[in-house]
Amino acid sequence: MNEPNRTITLGDKDASIVKQIQIRMNQLGCGPITEDGIFGLKTLQAVKSFQQSHIDKYGNPLTVDGEVGPLTWSGLFDDPNPQDITTSPLLAEAVKVARNEIGVKEIPPASNRGPRVEEYLKSVNLGPGYAWCAAFVYWCFKQASLSINCVNPLIKTGSCMNHWAKTTGEKITMQEAVKNPLLITPGTIFIISRKGGMGHTGIVTGTGNGYIQTIEGNSNAFHSAEGEGVVALQRKIDSITAGFIKYC
Repeated sequence: MNEPNRTITLGDKDASIVKQIQIRMNQLGCGPITEDGIFGLKTLQAVKSFQQSHIDKYGNPLTVDGEVGPLTWSGLFDDPNPQDITTSPLLAEAVKVARNEIGVKEIPPASNRGPRVEEYLKSVNLGPGYAWCAAFVYWCFKQASLSINCVNPLIKTGSCMNHWAKTTGEKITMQEAVKNPLLITPGTIFIISRKGGMGHTGIVTGTGNGYIQTIEGNSNAFHSAEGEGVVALQRKIDSITAGFIKYC
């Protein structure tokens, strides 16, 4: 499809172009949205969802603004085999689940408590007050598995390093990922090893220019391992000291 020489934004009146964008969003798993040619709020969120988990043709993260400019258009239509589109339905669904949790906060702050946080912890048989980054990852995959009617392949644990030690998924070391970032696709899980057997974990949503984009529980804008909420962050690939886990 020929690229329009303008940016397509919320409220755009060109129904034929908007409908093609909507069809492509649904094909890439960024919906479901109605293919009605109306650039409304649901289409805006679908575009942002695509931008959050994809890179441009230069290998850089797309700007998450909900606008279909030249780089987002190119990412949508120019490459028949985009390098960073998740091929596994489970991983794609896990990313969608995680993205919907962005903004969840502990209540009160710095308590490892709160209705949603305690739901994450309960999924791995833990009560209020425990660190919950690993529980968040497990919960996201559990919800994704239920959504697409498959078995959750993650072990039920609230420990990052226990997950790393006992996983049945494909392990990718940090060194391997640095040499070949294309090994890391959206839905891959990262594990950071810390002193004393502690760790931190989250879900990758995209890669580019030596970085990963992530969604993490129990973190904050300062990349803390004991933060107060679910946040979208960016980390250097070489900061992932344990490695990555990819499930089918």
